[in-house]
Amino acid sequence: MAQRHLDPTDRAPAGASPGPHTPGDPHPHPTPDAPPPPPHSHPDTDALASYLRAQATEFLRALRRHRESGASPNGASPAARSATPPAPSTGHVDTARALRRAARRLSGTLHTFQPLLDADWAETMRPELAWLSGTLAMEHEYASRLERLLQALHRLSGSPSLPAPRPVTGRTAATPVPFATPPGTSGTPGTPAPPTTQPDRGNLTVGAAKAGALLDRQLTLARTRAHSTALQALGSSRFHAVADKVALLASEVPLRATGPLTAPAAATAADLRPLATAAKDRLADAVAALPLVTAGSPYNAQALVHGLSPDPSPHPQDAPWHQVRLLLRLHRYAVEVLTGAYPGAAADSGGTEGADGCADVRLIAAGEALDRHRDASEAAAAAAQAARTPRIAPATAYALGVLHADQRHEVEAARYAFQHSWRKEPVRLP
Repeated sequence: MAQRHLDPTDRAPAGASPGPHTPGDPHPHPTPDAPPPPPHSHPDTDALASYLRAQATEFLRALRRHRESGASPNGASPAARSATPPAPSTGHVDTARALRRAARRLSGTLHTFQPLLDADWAETMRPELAWLSGTLAMEHEYASRLERLLQALHRLSGSPSLPAPRPVTGRTAATPVPFATPPGTSGTPGTPAPPTTQPDRGNLTVGAAKAGALLDRQLTLARTRAHSTALQALGSSRFHAVADKVALLASEVPLRATGPLTAPAAATAADLRPLATAAKDRLADAVAALPLVTAGSPYNAQALVHGLSPDPSPHPQDAPWHQVRLLLRLHRYAVEVLTGAYPGAAADSGGTEGADGCADVRLIAAGEALDRHRDASEAAAAAAQAARTPRIAPATAYALGVLHADQRHEVEAARYAFQHSWRKEPVRLP
C-alpha cells in the first residue's frame, strides 16, 4: 500500500492534539498537556464533542495499528500472499473492523446532529466517511455471504458437520471450501467428509457440490475485486484527506459558531435531545410502515410473487426493512451520545450500551434480527444470480433454487423475530 509522506496518525496519536505552536502560525495549537477547551460550555454540546473526539481517536488508533502491521484492509498482510500462507491473525481482522466501526459512527453522528456542527464541514465529511466504511466492508460481506451459503448447502444436504475452511489470504481473498466427492462420481477425490452415523448423507450431492463450487468462484471473484478496491482506496489521496480531517477532529470539533442560527439549530443549540428524539421518531415511523402483521404470519404468500422474475434487482419487500435497519443504527448512535457510551475495542454487538452499564435488550434483539434479515436477503440474491448462469446442469440449478428458497425462509424468520422483539415493552437489564 502506498504510504504518504505525512501520516495523519502522527498528527494526533491516540487522541492527542496535533502539536505545539509553531512561529508564524496565526492559530496556535495547544500541547498534549493542555487540551483545547471546547468552543461551547454547555454540557450537551460538550457530550457531542467528546463522543466525536472519542470516535476519531478510535479511528486513528485502528489506522495506526493497521499501518504498523502492514496489513491489507481486511486482515491479510503482504507476507501472507504465498501459495500456502498461514491464516491471518485475529488482530488484523479486528483492526479493519474497528476502522469501519469508527467511520460508521462518525458518519451517523454527523447525520443526526448536523444542525449543531459547522454546516460545510459536516456536509463534506459525512459522505466521505460513509464511502470509506462501505468500501472497507465489501470484502468482509462477500466472505460472510459465501460462508453462509456453503453452510446452508451442507445443512440442506443432511451433512451434520462442515469441512474446515482453508485460510483466507489477501490476494486470493477467499478459497474454496473443500467438498467431498459425491457418491457415484469419478474424478479427483475431494476432502473426505467427517465420519457420521449416516454415511450415505454425509457428502454433498452432485448438484449441491457443483452449486457450491459455482458460488465459490463467483463470490471469490467478487471478494478479490473488493479487496483490490479497498487497497486502492486506502492508498488514494481521497482517503488521506479523510484521515487528515479525522486527525484534526480528534483535537477540535467544529461546532456551529455562536452567531445567528437557523430555526432548527436555534431550537437545539443547548440540547441534544430534540435531535435524538427526531431520530427515534423516524425509526418509529419506518417501523409503523412495515407489514408487521404479515411478518407475524407463518406463511407470506406475497413474497413468492416475484420468485421467478428475470429481473435481478433486489426483492421489492426487502427495501423497507433495510431502511429500518439503518434508522435503528442511527438511533443507537444517538443514544450513545446522550449516555456517554464510547464503544472502542468492544465488538459492535448491535445493542445500545450506556455509561451506566444498562442495555436495552429490545434494541439488541431487533438489531440482531435485522442483521440476519440483511444477510439472508443478500445471500438469497447471490443464489438467484448464480442460478442465472448460462449452461449449468439441471441438478446445479435445482440445488441453487432450494438454496434460494432456504434463504428467503431465513428472511421471513428474521422478520418474525424482529416484530416479536419490537412489540415487547422495553426492558433494561442492570
